[in-house]
Amino acid sequence: MTISRIRPALGMMILASAATAQPLDDIHLNVIPRTQAETARIQGALAAPDNFDAPQPFEQMSGGAATVRARLNQDAFSQASGNISFERELDFKVGNGLFKKIWVSAPSSTLASDGLGPLFNARSCQRCHIKDGRGHPPEGPEDSAISMFLRVSVPAGHDDLVPDIEGYLATVPEPTYGLQLQDFAVAGHNAEYRLEVSYEEREVALSEGETASLRVPSYRAADLGYGPLAEDAMLSPRVAPQMIGLGLLEAIPAEDILALADPDDADGDGISGKAQIIWSPEFDRPMLGRFGLKAGAATVREQSAAAFAGDIGISTTMFSAGAGECTAAQVDCQAATHGDNDFRGVEIDDDGLDLVTFYSRNLAVPERRNVDDPQVLRGKQVFYDTGCTACHTPKFVTHRLSDQPEQSFQLIWPYTDMLLHDMGPGLADMRPEARATGREWRTPPLWGIGLTKEVSGHTQFLHDGRARSLLEAVLWHGGEAQPARDRVVSMPAADRADLIAFLESL
Repeated sequence: MTISRIRPALGMMILASAATAQPLDDIHLNVIPRTQAETARIQGALAAPDNFDAPQPFEQMSGGAATVRARLNQDAFSQASGNISFERELDFKVGNGLFKKIWVSAPSSTLASDGLGPLFNARSCQRCHIKDGRGHPPEGPEDSAISMFLRVSVPAGHDDLVPDIEGYLATVPEPTYGLQLQDFAVAGHNAEYRLEVSYEEREVALSEGETASLRVPSYRAADLGYGPLAEDAMLSPRVAPQMIGLGLLEAIPAEDILALADPDDADGDGISGKAQIIWSPEFDRPMLGRFGLKAGAATVREQSAAAFAGDIGISTTMFSAGAGECTAAQVDCQAATHGDNDFRGVEIDDDGLDLVTFYSRNLAVPERRNVDDPQVLRGKQVFYDTGCTACHTPKFVTHRLSDQPEQSFQLIWPYTDMLLHDMGPGLADMRPEARATGREWRTPPLWGIGLTKEVSGHTQFLHDGRARSLLEAVLWHGGEAQPARDRVVSMPAADRADLIAFLESL
């Protein structure tokens, strides 16, 4: 569903504050209310450490009981929740098969697999989220951009239908190209573009004579297949994020996330986290955004359906257009044969979408490594003292859930507040998304970040992969994070090394 297709119901709730969203958000979860005794236990479990001489209780178990042993290879992010039952692991494996499934164009004799495109970014979920890990920008003309694409939109006009949500920054799909640019097409159709990326190196001076180099990216939508973009088109580069722990993030109580929000910086600490509120196509109401680089999706199922539609051109009951992201201006694409002409009515039915959702919810978080290493413990203290936990909230306790035992009532360590923050002009894409401005991004979870090299074969971070190391990622922080970034620049070199050792242990 695009914003322009939303039909505002009579009396649509106006969100006067972020807290208003809370009762609506957890409606998709079968929640068992916490008792007073449980609430007291949770407060104790979430307390900050008294010292940094030893690990905190259960700190090694990043995903609670769902945590799995850390595999130091490409399979580190591809394991099922550690507490999953034998019967439910079968659903996980079937969902994995659908996640890896190679879709083909219609018409095809393989009716269960046809419907690709006609425009697409990849032929399977796994092609972008390789081994369930992090994507990367193309490195040179011979490298594929398959795990990266450009989002695109234009400012909404007076006649466009948009949600009545306070602070909503209304945009609509670009008239010709939709909401994202696809760099592949089935036979007989033109791809929408070819992504070009170039970099300029910028040296950063650090304390004690050390230096670092940041690469400043420039992006170009080359070889446009359907004419020029609109003059007011806004582009945003996105690499595929890692997939672990999504079900646990979905199970964090909305009230616990909203309690961290301080959009007006009332406490004066310079951090003004803001809740993302989006219109959910799954539940037809405003909900707390959690998933995506700007938290533009409320649930794992919604995010999965949107990826099927936008990335692969596969229709679901949630996004039912057989032509996927094709717009009305792309006449041949709309008129093409699609794979929704059999008994399913859509190209992947609800059973298939539910299995992919179950798989995505249960990709396990690996356990921490070296939690008791003196350098890692010192780096953890530097992380706290530098102010990183103001956005990268270390831990939560998930809802108690009646039908999701893997995610139910777990102490988890994701290192994110799930809120939007102004990250400064250096990281700005200047493309709003719902309540997120062009300078705001959701705080990314840090769990598993130290295994990126093992899983993805690279160490490229941030929303567009510009940072080639964790240190570069830190040095790109601006806006609300500028003071913390400056402390990293000026701190003793040994403290910087300890900080990186801590991050690599996550």
